[in-house]
Amino acid sequence: MDTDRLMELAPHYIAMFILVFVVLTIVQAIVGEVGFWAELAIVVAVVFAYRPVVVRLGFAPSGWK
Repeated sequence: MDTDRLMELAPHYIAMFILVFVVLTIVQAIVGEVGFWAELAIVVAVVFAYRPVVVRLGFAPSGWK
């Protein structure tokens, strides 16, 4: 197991985890209570959008380029 690569990726996974909760909180504050499937769709959208956005902004770890 490559610990250097894991140490490089860990902050991004933590940021993604926090971003999911922030986005869900904002959606619930604006829309109100949303159902399970809507929350799941939001989580999936954030997770799949995170990597391309980070790569485009230039903050991606070397393993993602």
